[in-house]
Amino acid sequence: MSGLGPQGLMHAYLDMLAAERGAAANTLAAYRRDLDDYLAHLAGKRLDPGAVEPAGIRAYLAELEARGLKSTSAARRLSCVRGFHRFLYAEGLAEGDPTAPVSGPKRGRGLPKVISVAEVDRLLTVAKEAAAKAPNPAEAARAGRMHCLIELLYATGLRVSELVALPRAAGSTTERFLVVRGKGGRERLVPLTEVARSAMATHLATLTTPGPWLFPADSETGHLTRQAFARDLKAVAAAAGLRTDKISPHVLRHAFASHLLQNGADLRVVQELLGHADISTTQIYTHVLDERLKQMVRDLHPLASA
Repeated sequence: MSGLGPQGLMHAYLDMLAAERGAAANTLAAYRRDLDDYLAHLAGKRLDPGAVEPAGIRAYLAELEARGLKSTSAARRLSCVRGFHRFLYAEGLAEGDPTAPVSGPKRGRGLPKVISVAEVDRLLTVAKEAAAKAPNPAEAARAGRMHCLIELLYATGLRVSELVALPRAAGSTTERFLVVRGKGGRERLVPLTEVARSAMATHLATLTTPGPWLFPADSETGHLTRQAFARDLKAVAAAAGLRTDKISPHVLRHAFASHLLQNGADLRVVQELLGHADISTTQIYTHVLDERLKQMVRDLHPLASA
């Protein structure tokens, strides 16, 4: 081994992810949590990360199951551990990769939660009315910001981390699209609707102090946090008479994709809009196409009525 302890090895791996793969801060934080848990397990067994056998990996998975971790969470944890051990092997810090012969926990791929077009419309209506009926300018600005966020998210399908970190210049763009830097530093073009551009312009007019962010806030980053947006979105959902457990920023991103597909959008186009590197990630939305495709076959197949 290199003389690095377990924590040193973990930090070397995270540094590589940040430098070579452009991993985002949220991704690195999640990997750090998962690896801290794994390394704590190894420490309890008095195992060195560079000397773990496949049986040790399976023992860790068994412990996760005993803790009641869902198969999806355990599979994500294994993916993180697998990447860590591959790194150690590639860097000559271990003689082999103990995760190679280990299969992940079986998991069914859950369908994303999706809300209807009518429910999205209800959300937007309530958010817009809240801004119009606010008792003072400060409340109006806050409600207007929320309306702008919902309008933008449903119009573009941005990841919530991309949405809250939009630069202020995005709000005054004369273009019909945004240039968004997503996961891994990949840039993509995201079309803007006139309604979304109007909502941004209205929100921009309420900002009274200069700054780099379209949605500034008193936070460590200087912009609105994902958690604050998710909390305020649930408040709007409650005011709209919708179940708050059905509504989240990610659910609106799902709605954007699903509703486009329902209306005939090409899966590859939706993949590009969402910023998915692999189309298999986008294919989870094809459940919404089932009925439309069945109807298409019934209507268009030459022998369907024979």
